[in-house]
Amino acid sequence: MSQLTPEAVKEALVHITDPEIGISIVELGLIRKVEVSDDGASVTVTMTLTSPFCPEGPELVAAVEHTVRTLPGVVEGSVVLEWNPPWDPKTDASDEVKAELGIWE
Repeated sequence: MSQLTPEAVKEALVHITDPEIGISIVELGLIRKVEVSDDGASVTVTMTLTSPFCPEGPELVAAVEHTVRTLPGVVEGSVVLEWNPPWDPKTDASDEVKAELGIWE
């Protein structure tokens, strides 16, 4: 069994920022799910983007794939884009990001 956890993968992804707004994709709530195989060799990240037309989408996906593949013991890393439900900062972003973006409920 691997010591790599979904939480550790998310922690590794925190440094990736949305280049348009300069905020972590994890804090924005773009990372929806992380699955790690029992042996830790395979990681699948399910994520979304702020918009299906996000011009930085391919770069963000590539950055996530690269980061995952550089984690110790990972042989295969993949990203699945999920569009439903669409990203909503009111429900997906962290409280800190909501405050930074001026989103109040």
